[in-house]
Amino acid sequence: MHELRAYQSDVVERLEQLLGTAARPLVVAPTGSGKTVIAAEIINHAVARLQRVLVIAHRREIIRQTADKLVVAGVTPGIVLAGFEKELRPYANIQVAGIQTLHARAMRSNKMPMPAATIVIIDEAHHARAKTYQAVIDQYPDATIIGLTATPVRGDGRGLGNIFSEMVEAPQVAELIELGHLVPTKVYAPVDKDVAKGVKTQTGDYVVSALSARMDTDELVGDVVADWLKHGERRKTVAFAVDVAHSVHIRNEFLNFDVRAEHIDGSTPKDERDAILARLKSGETEVVSNCMVLTEGWDMPEVSCCILARPTKQMGLFRQMVGRVLRPAEGKKDAIILDHSGACWRHGFPEDRIEWPLHVDHRAQNKAQERRNKGEEPKLRECPSCQVLMASPPCGNCGWMPAQRRGHDRDFLDGELGLVVGGKAQAPQYSEEDRRIFFRQLRAIQQMRGYKKGWAAHKFKDKHGHFPPWSYNDLPPAIPTDATLRWVKSRNIAFAKRRVEPPSPEYVHALRQSQRDLNAPFNPNTPYPDEDPAHWEERIGAMA
Repeated sequence: MHELRAYQSDVVERLEQLLGTAARPLVVAPTGSGKTVIAAEIINHAVARLQRVLVIAHRREIIRQTADKLVVAGVTPGIVLAGFEKELRPYANIQVAGIQTLHARAMRSNKMPMPAATIVIIDEAHHARAKTYQAVIDQYPDATIIGLTATPVRGDGRGLGNIFSEMVEAPQVAELIELGHLVPTKVYAPVDKDVAKGVKTQTGDYVVSALSARMDTDELVGDVVADWLKHGERRKTVAFAVDVAHSVHIRNEFLNFDVRAEHIDGSTPKDERDAILARLKSGETEVVSNCMVLTEGWDMPEVSCCILARPTKQMGLFRQMVGRVLRPAEGKKDAIILDHSGACWRHGFPEDRIEWPLHVDHRAQNKAQERRNKGEEPKLRECPSCQVLMASPPCGNCGWMPAQRRGHDRDFLDGELGLVVGGKAQAPQYSEEDRRIFFRQLRAIQQMRGYKKGWAAHKFKDKHGHFPPWSYNDLPPAIPTDATLRWVKSRNIAFAKRRVEPPSPEYVHALRQSQRDLNAPFNPNTPYPDEDPAHWEERIGAMA
C-alpha cells in the first residue's frame, strides 16, 4: 500500500465527505503530484464498502498506467480497452476503461453492458466536455462523478462548471517544489517573444498547418539543436513539435549533430513506442521528439529537459508539456525548459500560481504574469549572467544582482556582478581613484583598438551610471587590468545577444579580426593579443 502524503490525505478526506451527495468534485493537482495515488485511495475505500467504481481515460498509456498503479495499491481492476481482452474481468468491482472502447462496445453496440458503478472517476477530466464523455456520464445519474486533472480548463481556458460542481485543489507547483515533490525549473526563452505573431488561430489556438509553416524551417530547427547543445547539458530530453513533419525534422537535425534522437507520433506502433521510451529511460537515446503524444499520461522522472518547439495560446497545454519534466528523480536537482515557442513570455513560469476557474464564463489566470505585463511587477527577462529567464533579482539560477547607482538600485545594470555574501550579491563600491583608473584603462583600449572618440566615456557610463567628469579627458591612458579587459569583453557579448538576429560567423570573424592588433595572427580560439600585459606596456609607451 502506498503511503499518502499529507496533502493527498487531505484531498481524499474532502472527497470522502462529498461521496453520496449531489456534488461532482473536480480534483485539481499538478502533474507529478500523485493524482492516481489519490484515486487509488478513494477506490480502496470504495472496495472496503463493497462499492463498484468505473475509471475512464482517453489514452492507452493513461489506462495502462492507472491499472498498474491500482495493482501496486492492492487493487486488480478489469480493463475495457481494445487489445486487452485477457484483462477484461467483467465481474471485478473496479473497471478501468478507455472512453472510445467503452462508448463503442456499450453504447454504439450491445457487445457489453455499461459497468455498474456508484463512483465514476474521469482521469484527465479537462477532456470531459467531449460528446463521448457526456454520453457515458449521462448513464450514471445516481453515481458520484469525480474528475482528476492538472489543468481544469477547456482549450480556450474556460472552466468546467457545466460538468463539475466544485473544485478540490491540491498544492500548486511552487508549494510542491518547496515540499520536495517536484523540482524547480531553469527556463531559457527566445529573443523573439512572439514567434507565432500573425499565425492564424482557430478554436483558441494556432492553426496547425499555418503554425508548422512558421516553425518548421531549417533555421529554427537548427536553433533547437544549437541551444540544446549549449544549455541542455546532454540531459534526457523530450521535445514537443507542431506536427509529425516538424518532429521528424527535429529528430533528423539532432542526428546530424551525432545526438542520439528518436521520434514518435500517434501512428507509431505500441511496441516500437515502448522500445523508444525504454531507450530514453536507459540513456541509450538522448532526445525523443513527439507530436501531441507525450503531453499527457506519461511518467518518466529521469527526463529533465523539455524543448518547447510548439507555440500555444492554451494555458492547459503549456502546463501539461512542462509538467512532464517536473517529477523528481535521483540526482535531479532541476528541470531545464528550452522555450523556442515563446510560451513562457505568454504564460509565465511553471512555478507561477494559477487561478483555475470553475465557472464556464471564466478563464484561467496567471495573475503574476498579468502584473508583469502591466508593469506592476518586474517583467520577465534574460539574466545577463547565465541567460536563464528571471523576473526580479537575484537570479534564481546564478544569484546575479544588478549594481547600485548613487544609493539606489539600478534596473539590471549589465554585467556587473558583486561578491556573494549571505546568499545575496552585494553591489561593489568604487572610490574616486578607482573611477579615474578605470577610465584611463578604457582610454587605452579605445586607442589600441581604434574605437571611435567617446567610446571610453560611454563604457564608463555603462558601469557607473553616469558620464565621467570633463576633467577626466586630460588623464593619460593606463595599462588595463585583466578585470577591465574581461568586463569590456562581457559588454561586447551582451551587445551581440541583444541583436534581434545573431550576427553571422563571417561577421563575427571580421569584427573580431578588425579589433585585434593588425600585426598579430588571427585565431578565434585564442584571447586578444592585447590581453598580454607586456604587449600593453610596449604600446602604451609608444602612445606617450
